[in-house]
Amino acid sequence: MSVTANISPSKAVDRVAVRSWKLPILFGLLALFAVVVFVVLGPSGQATFRISQEGDAWQVPDLAVPAKVFGVVVAILCVLLAARAYQQMRNGGRIDNWVSMTFTVAFVVGLLVWIIGGTKTQNITLVGLFTGAMLITTPLVFGSLSGVLCERSGVVNIAIEGQLLAGAFTASLVSSITHNAYAGLFAAAVAGVLVSFLLAAFSIKYVVNQIIVGVVLNVLVSGLTGFLFEKIMKIKVDGATIYNQPAQLPDLPIPLLSQIPVIGPTLFRQSIIGYLMLVLVAGIWFGLFRTRWGLRIRAVGEHPKAADTVGINVNRTRFLNVLAGGAVAGVGGAYFTLVAVSSFSKDMTGGLGFIALAALIFGRWNPIGAALAALLFGVAGNLQSILSLAGTPIDGQFLAMLPYALTILAVSGFVGKSRAPAADGEPYIKG
Repeated sequence: MSVTANISPSKAVDRVAVRSWKLPILFGLLALFAVVVFVVLGPSGQATFRISQEGDAWQVPDLAVPAKVFGVVVAILCVLLAARAYQQMRNGGRIDNWVSMTFTVAFVVGLLVWIIGGTKTQNITLVGLFTGAMLITTPLVFGSLSGVLCERSGVVNIAIEGQLLAGAFTASLVSSITHNAYAGLFAAAVAGVLVSFLLAAFSIKYVVNQIIVGVVLNVLVSGLTGFLFEKIMKIKVDGATIYNQPAQLPDLPIPLLSQIPVIGPTLFRQSIIGYLMLVLVAGIWFGLFRTRWGLRIRAVGEHPKAADTVGINVNRTRFLNVLAGGAVAGVGGAYFTLVAVSSFSKDMTGGLGFIALAALIFGRWNPIGAALAALLFGVAGNLQSILSLAGTPIDGQFLAMLPYALTILAVSGFVGKSRAPAADGEPYIKG
């Protein structure tokens, strides 16, 4: 009798290591890129990072890094980590998280030093980089959180762009009329709920294709806000557009914390929307993965029929989640007109709702992951502007492309498995 005959099928399956060579291959290609670009084509100057600014609790001296030497170190580290990843995949079928994280951080920092070292000024202010990035990151985080709430319950939310735009328009209009920014903020949440109500009604109750409904809502909101902008917001009284002069939400710096270099101005010198963003990221993550409410939502999004058999009202749960996601996105839209700029303009969201969907996928439908992905997009967008002023020889469009290229890699499985909830986009009909 053969030895394998005594092994149960389940144990035999456990002994088979499923190896995916995508990540080691990716690390190898990036390591080769680091050798060629950081070492062979590396700039000879220094990359200077300004850490502190006036008003910080303590002053940290500028960090000057020799670009060529640093590039050599990073290239060697990337080659060693790529070899380690190959060895681990060959021996055990999996790569340790510390290898992936270390490689990613080293490569990104090396790329940044290489870019800064090649500019005319050869310096960058980290505070300006991250505080400017928050202007893009904040609405992206709200949009991606809206997507998390909807898609975790099984509804694809393509209408994030429309929800953001409706929130921005309503916040500006109501704040201009009432001269109260908080009234505009509340109205923005209501506007987001109204858009999401249409999404929920058509996709859940009337079982219309969710993708089509989302696209139609985006076009509807764009046309409606554009029409109302021309007919209402452009009305002038005594030479002023009184319906497009919203009150602004003030910054609320937290004592001591706001004076920490880099982190303070970025996270602790925000408006109420900025602080609400941090609370929602932590709160939604805790709710989804640590509470009964979150368990029910994930059950509805993964296996609605099983959830129904244990007494969970699938469609009601989905409906409420879509409405909650609309409120979150509406608040994110208010950031445009109550914080970032002082008036509304047609289609001012500029497609950030679709970028929020990319952040949602990149973050693997996890609130924290989506927020970090949104930060990556925000930093890349602001870095493009800063480096264009600093005189970098690299085309700014190339820098703007990088986050999207990473998203494609994430979706294709090169940086780990990315899987949407099993019932995402599938209507549930009881019976």
